[in-house]
Amino acid sequence: MVRQEAQREQSASMEDYLEAIAMLGEGKKVVKVKQISEMLRVKMPSVTSALKKLSEQELVEHERYGHIKLTPQGDRVARDVICRHEALTRFFAQALGIDRETAEEDACKIEHVISPPSMERLVKFVEFLEACPLGGANFPSRYEYYLEHGELPQRCSKRGVGKGK
Repeated sequence: MVRQEAQREQSASMEDYLEAIAMLGEGKKVVKVKQISEMLRVKMPSVTSALKKLSEQELVEHERYGHIKLTPQGDRVARDVICRHEALTRFFAQALGIDRETAEEDACKIEHVISPPSMERLVKFVEFLEACPLGGANFPSRYEYYLEHGELPQRCSKRGVGKGK
């Protein structure tokens, strides 16, 4: 169990590095160790160590003291992490009404451990809320009303969902 958690942490950490490289390199910008260090708030030797591991896994191209570039496989992994992060952030902020900063922090933690089926369902749920008449732009205010009053807004009761006020 402890070993499995350690592997998950290492994997989450490596995903954070890939995500940072992708974000810093957006638009074909050159990425350097110092930038990653600053973004992730880690020491430069930690970045160098992570880059060595990622290079061995053929996820990044990096020569000592050189620029850092994602391989096509590394780019796919990074884009997947970024998509999970963005979907989770949207869910927490829009559907649950959590402030953006907390939503970002929580998304960063959960993006590494959520299963693909759960992630897919969460994305569908957010899409539904954005498209459904009871969802959409008014959903956050209706949800906030429910959180504050403990009762569903009247509009919800018309759809047969609980008793509304």
